Amino acid sequence: MKKKKYVATAVLSTALLLGSFSMGEAGAVSNAPIADSVSFEKSWNENGNVPLFVKEKFAVKHPGSNAANALDHLQKNTQTYGILNAEENLKVKDVQTDDLGMTHVRFNQTKNGVRVEGAEVIVHYNVKNELVSVNGNHHPELDVGTIDTKPAINVDKAVEAAKSSVHAPAETEYAPESELVIYPFEGENSLAYKVNVTFLGDNPGNWFVFVDAKNGKVIDQYNTIAHATEGEFHESVGTGYWGEHRDLHSTKIKHPNQGTQFFLSDESHEGLEGIFTFDWNTGEIAQNNSASWKNEYHRPAVDAHFNSEIVYEYYLNEHDRNSLDDKGMPIVSYVNYGTNYNNAFWTGREMVYGNGDGDFMVPLSAGLDVAAHEMTHGVITNTANMQYRFEPGALNEAYADIFGALIDDANWELGEMIMGPGAIADGRHALRSLSNPSQFPVKVDYIPYGNGDGMYPSHMDEFYDLPRNLDNGGVHVNSSIINHAAYLQAQEIGRHALGQIYYRALVTYLTPTSNFSDARIAIIQSAEDLYGEESTEAQEIANGFDQVGIYE
Repeated sequence: MKKKKYVATAVLSTALLLGSFSMGEAGAVSNAPIADSVSFEKSWNENGNVPLFVKEKFAVKHPGSNAANALDHLQKNTQTYGILNAEENLKVKDVQTDDLGMTHVRFNQTKNGVRVEGAEVIVHYNVKNELVSVNGNHHPELDVGTIDTKPAINVDKAVEAAKSSVHAPAETEYAPESELVIYPFEGENSLAYKVNVTFLGDNPGNWFVFVDAKNGKVIDQYNTIAHATEGEFHESVGTGYWGEHRDLHSTKIKHPNQGTQFFLSDESHEGLEGIFTFDWNTGEIAQNNSASWKNEYHRPAVDAHFNSEIVYEYYLNEHDRNSLDDKGMPIVSYVNYGTNYNNAFWTGREMVYGNGDGDFMVPLSAGLDVAAHEMTHGVITNTANMQYRFEPGALNEAYADIFGALIDDANWELGEMIMGPGAIADGRHALRSLSNPSQFPVKVDYIPYGNGDGMYPSHMDEFYDLPRNLDNGGVHVNSSIINHAAYLQAQEIGRHALGQIYYRALVTYLTPTSNFSDARIAIIQSAEDLYGEESTEAQEIANGFDQVGIYE
């Protein structure tokens, strides 16, 4: 992102090109059917890949913990891991060394150089260059089978097909992004263009559309949201929606003809491109003629700007993470979105907050846990990137809820500060509860797919087997099972340890197709890495999953 220049009368660009594909989601609540523009029904093949988690009984000493040695080990141990032709079919995605001195080599499965969507294998070394475990998911049939990886249609046709299938406007805020992949779906492995189409407007979307690269037909699609002078940094104050005092970092601009203006633009953090809060109504960064932001209209922007900095500081101080991508990407929020819009969401590039309808919800930026939820989706996008449907999607949502509750640590509820008087009168004082999920009902359409109680589940016995067109297969509903496990674990080991363990699992072990069982293994392993195999922390993490019925 280029350094911003300010002209008081100019419209500042909103095309910030902030990141790559998103698997995050709408966060707070979904008002529109996910599959409004889907003209077909297919079931996701949850068993299309093979999960792998092998802990070596005897650590394998290597001369170095690098990609070449990791690949050589996989190549020589086909029988152990079930990965054939590793040297040909695995390509290095990244190599990371963590604070414990462990090194993690992450591979993408490929075929003829084309990436297999969702298939990753991770090799883990300890500080002694000993290989201690391997985990991930892969498709063994692709290791030995043949597939034609030469597309018959060009990418432009695929993009047009993708845009048409999701009813995208002719002009979108961001140019669609595309990648040629092998897409395992419905028992078949298809060569496809993965097209990401993002747009705002009345019916916002962050769609992933898979277009058959041979015939141009849409194979699959899903939506991951519901529906000029340099300034000087300045200390400002503001008032939030509920009347709280907020200390803000803003930018002060002196214009020769129009006097001094203040912008909710914070570039004061070293290594961070900035925190920028936009007003959807104007398309500009929120601005004021005073350093005191106390006008009622500015309150949603004040909350969003303040909360963004709180979440940024949490990830920096607790996890040494520099912004959502760990590379200092700008943190951008839009407020005053839509009309009576009871939602907030992560688009894959920025956070967007509606102002609510005043009855069911108030401005959603008023909730620190909501901001933390949406920004955590940004962290997820740039780490494990769990696919946004069925169990991986529910795990994605659970992570956003859990870190929302860790950052806003007043309680174990999510969204209590954004509920309007009508919702509270009806007994809905929060969106979801980690401590007692079943105090809140699910939507009427979901009830037939559960145990009949119609409440948010706390245990796998209450799991909702929803089809894809309802809540993307239960991402917001079934997430409460993981949420409740995290709550139970935190009661024994504390919030700090829980955050450390769950964060490590996210960045170190989880993959795009990880399900609940995979999460159990990964999170227990993270606890063992941090605190030891026989530690109270590792034991209580396992106990928490046992209590909600999540086993290996």
